[in-house]
Amino acid sequence: PPPRGFLYLSVLVTFAACNAPPVPLDDILIEKTFVPEQCARAVQVGDYVRYHYIGTFPDGKKFDSSYDRGTTYNVFVGKKQLIEGMDKALVGMCVNERSLVKIPPQLAYGKQGYGTIIPPDAILHFDVLLLDVWNPDDGVQTNTYHTPPVCSRKVEVSDFVRYHYNGTLLDGTLFDSSHTRMRTYDTYVGIGWLIAGMDQGLLGMCVGERRIITMPPSLGYGENGDGSDIPGQASLVFDVVLLDLHNPRDGITVTNQQVPESCTRTSVAGDFVRYHYNGSLLDGTFFDSSYSRNRTYDTYVGQGYVIAGMDEGLIGVCVGEKRTITIPPHLAYGEEGTGSKIPGSAVLVFDVHIIDFHNPADSTVVTVTSKPEECDVHTKKGDFVKYHYNASLMDGTPIDSTYNYGKTYNIVLGANQVVPGMEDGLMDMCVGEKRHLVIPPHLGYGERGVTGEVPGSAVLVFDIELVEMEEGLPEGYMFIWNEDVSPDLFAEMDKNEDKVVEPSEFTDYILQQVNDGKGRLAPGFDPYRIIDNMFSNQDRDGDGKITEAEFKLKADESAAHDEL
Repeated sequence: PPPRGFLYLSVLVTFAACNAPPVPLDDILIEKTFVPEQCARAVQVGDYVRYHYIGTFPDGKKFDSSYDRGTTYNVFVGKKQLIEGMDKALVGMCVNERSLVKIPPQLAYGKQGYGTIIPPDAILHFDVLLLDVWNPDDGVQTNTYHTPPVCSRKVEVSDFVRYHYNGTLLDGTLFDSSHTRMRTYDTYVGIGWLIAGMDQGLLGMCVGERRIITMPPSLGYGENGDGSDIPGQASLVFDVVLLDLHNPRDGITVTNQQVPESCTRTSVAGDFVRYHYNGSLLDGTFFDSSYSRNRTYDTYVGQGYVIAGMDEGLIGVCVGEKRTITIPPHLAYGEEGTGSKIPGSAVLVFDVHIIDFHNPADSTVVTVTSKPEECDVHTKKGDFVKYHYNASLMDGTPIDSTYNYGKTYNIVLGANQVVPGMEDGLMDMCVGEKRHLVIPPHLGYGERGVTGEVPGSAVLVFDIELVEMEEGLPEGYMFIWNEDVSPDLFAEMDKNEDKVVEPSEFTDYILQQVNDGKGRLAPGFDPYRIIDNMFSNQDRDGDGKITEAEFKLKADESAAHDEL
């Protein structure tokens, strides 16, 4: 006997002269009018088929049509549920194949015919289009046609997945597509939320994988279909691309860590962190980046200011560290997502680069890198100091350097002429000493930073060298005497002896005392502004001149004034 599935046809070929009477058929005659390029499966005895047909007599008169009834003819093949000729004709056909089948009466309705529809001894012609074939023994068939280069995890029972699909019947008729809705299908796998065939077909998939899942109706929508687009007893074909995968038990995962060699401190809850990130979905779809805004994302960690997964993923990082943080949706934006950029139930992947971090309780960190052997005189509040510095951010980005200008930076300590952290770093220092300063933003330039130079909330790093210092005056004084004060001070100032001291007389006298070494003005300030201030404090009634009654030394004052 021929092998199972092989179409064995006995075709009677008759050579007859013109006008000779037709020779009766001994067996079916098949003329294939359309054969698909690919035939993944041919009908075998015992298979279940769905097909359309038009039945006519040799003269072309139609006696039946499945098209007229609006439904396919569905039947098992080779189980005597059909006329014998059709049973034979269907064996070996492929889905989408179309054939013209001529069946002799002995393989059709014979001498009895069929009521008033088929007369006795009638030859029948059937135009057959095969739409579906399956077997009760069939299970789910999967065919992966794209595998991603990296597959760190595969779908398991109870996982939650997001995927796109095109759903077709076996003949290619589209019945549904997530792409047309522009929204993924999101569901748990293996717990009965899907038809059984899809539950099975999704198992073992990787994110980014594409596969064809084919299932018989017993694992699809069964005998009744879905009542709309899927007919009863239909095989289903799903072209699936898996976009996302997680499990409700998942926590965050940290991968691709690049930790700098020097890491003296790691972040803890309550720290304020500045970092760059690229954010994408699990399939690589980009949704956000701090780089595109040319600004770090700045936030406290461990205090609920960011999504829970990021709060956790930023703990224990070093400045300069890079890491990938993968966050399941229940630790991110949940079932709702954020709208247009992040879909509901999406796993998020952040590639993070830590720029700096600090804690609001931090003070300036001072590290002495070099100190001269003789270091007896130390800086204090009020001293006038000259120093060089190189300034940078924590990630090494340079900000400024006095060496670029070829001159020192000069300030009076305690006069609020620099940020508080620099004041701290310059105290108790000797000439020639070098220090490394790390200044938190609340002792630097704060949340606003310096436009175009220092980002907001940035930790600052200074390498400083004290070049020169001049001792300041006691606190509260802008001028002091280096020797005993003349008892005739007022008279010495009153050059024109008119019993009042004009501003010019006052200024000339003070400058002369400084030049003669008899007095000192506070270093680092404009001497004329100091002297104007001294004069204003002496001019009690504000009339622009000082009388002898108004004139007093600071030592004689009960209240503090920046005056004589």
